[in-house]
Amino acid sequence: MKDQVDYWLSITESDVHSMHLLFDGKEYLNAGFYCHLITEKALKANYNAFTGDVPPKIHDLEKLAKLGGIIDILSEKQLKLLERLQPFNIDGRYPSHKRKVADTLNKEICKNIMSETEELLCWIKKRLGKSQ
Repeated sequence: MKDQVDYWLSITESDVHSMHLLFDGKEYLNAGFYCHLITEKALKANYNAFTGDVPPKIHDLEKLAKLGGIIDILSEKQLKLLERLQPFNIDGRYPSHKRKVADTLNKEICKNIMSETEELLCWIKKRLGKSQ
């Protein structure tokens, strides 16, 4: 199962790079979507390490944290981040909701979300003994 954990964490690296490129291009909604992807993959790595099973094909961050046994040890800030990122997965991709999600972002807000995402990723890596 170690290979699965490494797999999920390794693909977050290119996602972090893409997130920064999108931010630099002022594509804040897409950068936010990548924050969701990064968090989802980190939570799937955690799930795999916790259960020894392949993560479920779901995108609900809070549910992944629960299934991975870390929901009760996440800080209030981390829990709020999961809640804040969830709309980027579905709502941010559909025309009826996309504008609404995009309107919640500006450069500073997006930068903050990105920073918190990277902090959570580092926290999960550290928990899994994978910190750099």
